[in-house]
Amino acid sequence: MNNSQNEAYQALGPEQILDAVESLGYRCDGRLLALNSYENRVYRVGIDAGESVVAKFYRPRRWSDDAILEEHAFAYALEDAEIPVVAPIVNERGESLFKHGPYRLALFPLRGGRAVELDNPEHLEQMGQFIGRIHLIGATQAFQHRPTLDIDSFGQKSYQFLMESGFIPHPLEAAYRSLAEDLLLRVQYCYDRAGRVTYIRVHGDFHSGNVLWTGGGPHIVDLDDARNAPAAQDLWMLLSGSHDEQSAGLIRVLEGYRRFYDFNPLELNLFEALRTLRLMYYYAWIARRWADPAFPRAFPWFNTNKCWEEHILSLREQAAAMEEELLDWR
Repeated sequence: MNNSQNEAYQALGPEQILDAVESLGYRCDGRLLALNSYENRVYRVGIDAGESVVAKFYRPRRWSDDAILEEHAFAYALEDAEIPVVAPIVNERGESLFKHGPYRLALFPLRGGRAVELDNPEHLEQMGQFIGRIHLIGATQAFQHRPTLDIDSFGQKSYQFLMESGFIPHPLEAAYRSLAEDLLLRVQYCYDRAGRVTYIRVHGDFHSGNVLWTGGGPHIVDLDDARNAPAAQDLWMLLSGSHDEQSAGLIRVLEGYRRFYDFNPLELNLFEALRTLRLMYYYAWIARRWADPAFPRAFPWFNTNKCWEEHILSLREQAAAMEEELLDWR
């Protein structure tokens, strides 16, 4: 992100937001609510004599225009298959990505719902059906402009960036270096045990905050992290607790999932490997964004010794988890 783009993005305020939305033909009524998002800036915008819309301002240079349009195209493909997804609003010229001054934005209809209950067996089975339907569409072609979740981009590059960033307290650098290098080897062993891994278009960030539940079941509210990845990436985040609790949850998820898409049991080897890569990537992501004033405010604990001590402990737990028996799945 160059300085001018950085300054404009960080200076995004109510006046710029409302001007951008009104430039697309909407008359705003002045109501504005920031929604929970750190990577992009997302707002609920009140519309005069109409339903509110959600305006998403994309972080400069994170995604190319082509990559954003692939996200939108994936949403429309899911929508065409009658899979509940909040897809971008299209104007009369068929456009979904807009520019206003230095900003790129998209508008979405406002949809409500409650959080999915991942301790509810019925919800897990419905989530399995939901993800299976998504993967059925996702497997029909690959993303061309969006990246692949792999060991290098999520693991190796995250490790290298953190070692060079100056965020890791000096007394902990050696411990982190040794542990990270060992983890990357263990992750590779997990991939080796999984055999030939198939990469498909996936949601990529299937935590409970990106899924809302209504009387009709779940729907997606964000595809910003969609990428090519193993199908397991959209499954492991649904599971938590002990080995037995995760196995029980997985069985319910797969009861729904396998009605629509095949499950490769060798990908069970990837569950803890993908969890490890996410942990490494998450800390590197915060460090990469630290110059954005929103991040020190949102993550005040990050730049502390305690933070890194706890992170190293979590990674050590992952080293052990990758050696444990695979989850039962049937």
